[in-house]
Amino acid sequence: MFGIGFTEIRDFLTDPGSLIAMVAAILVFATIVTLTSPAMGSDKLDKRIKSVNNRREELRRKNRAALDVAAMSGKGTIRGAEAKGLVRKVVEALDLQKAFEDPALHEKLAQAGMRGQRPAMTFYFFRLLSPFLLFGAALFYVFMINDFGLPQVTRVCFSFGLGLLGYYAPNLYLSNLAAKRQQSIMGAFPDGLDLLLICVESGMSIEAAFHKVSSEVGSQSIELAEELSLTTAELSYLQDRRVAYENLAKRTNHPGVKAVCTSLIQAERYGTPLGQALRVMAKENRDMRLAAAEKKAASLPAKLTVPMIIFFLPVLFVVILGPAIIRFQSM
Repeated sequence: MFGIGFTEIRDFLTDPGSLIAMVAAILVFATIVTLTSPAMGSDKLDKRIKSVNNRREELRRKNRAALDVAAMSGKGTIRGAEAKGLVRKVVEALDLQKAFEDPALHEKLAQAGMRGQRPAMTFYFFRLLSPFLLFGAALFYVFMINDFGLPQVTRVCFSFGLGLLGYYAPNLYLSNLAAKRQQSIMGAFPDGLDLLLICVESGMSIEAAFHKVSSEVGSQSIELAEELSLTTAELSYLQDRRVAYENLAKRTNHPGVKAVCTSLIQAERYGTPLGQALRVMAKENRDMRLAAAEKKAASLPAKLTVPMIIFFLPVLFVVILGPAIIRFQSM
C-alpha cells in the first residue's frame, strides 16, 4: 500500500501537467493575496502602532542613567524582546553569533523592519539550517522522485549547489524584504514631508509633527508610519536628538531620507528655520519620486518586447490567419 502511494506521489510530481497545475495554483493564490492585502492593511497598521506604543512605554519605564549610557555608547535604537526557546539555545550552544559574525546584521534587520535580539537569533538559526534543508530536499527529489536521467555524480553536485544556495538564502530574503520596505516608505515619504511641513509651520513641535504625520500617513504606507512613530519615541526619550535622526536615516537607507535627517540635525544644531529646510527637502523628494516614475516608464517598452513576442504575436497571427486557413481547408 505504501509503495503504491509513493508511486502515485512520484508520478504526480514528475508529470509536467501536474507541475503546471501546481504553479498555476500558486500564482492564483499569490494574486488573491495581492488583491486582498490592501483590505488587511488597517489591521497591520493597528498591530504595528501597538508595538511601537509598547516600546515607547518600555522606554518611559527605563531610568535616566540607562538612557545616558545608551546615548554615550551610540546605541539609540529601540530594543525588542530577547529571543527565547529552542532557537536561542541552538544559537548559544553552537556559538553561531561568532561563526556567522556580521557587523552590519542589526542594521540590515532594522532596514527590514526587525528590531531586537530575537530576529538576529532567528537569522543565525536559519542560516545554519537552510543549507541542510535544501541539500536534503534536493537529494530526496533527485534520488527518490525524479533523477532527470542524470548520473549519480551530477545529482550529488546539484544537491551540493542547492545547499550552498541555502547558505545565502536568508541574506537574499532579508535584502528583498528591506527593498520592499524601502519602496513602500519612499512612495509615501514626499507626501509625509508635505504634511510635516504644514504641521511645523502651524506651530507644532517636531515631536508632535512626527506623531501627527505618522497617524495620517498610515493608510498610504504602514512602514513609514512605523518609522515615524519610532522616531517620535526616540526624540522624546533619548538625550541626544541627533541620534534619533541618524537612526531614522539608517533604518530607511535612502538618500532622500538621509538628506532630510541631515537638514533636521543642522537645523537643531545651528538654529536655522526648520520650515524652509523641510520645504526644500519636500520639493527634492517629489522630484526624486517623479524621476523614478519616469525611469520606470522609459524602461517599459524594452521590458514588454519579450512578452509581446511570446504572448501577443501568436494570438495576433491566429486571429488574422485563422479564418483564411479555415476557408482554404474547406475549399
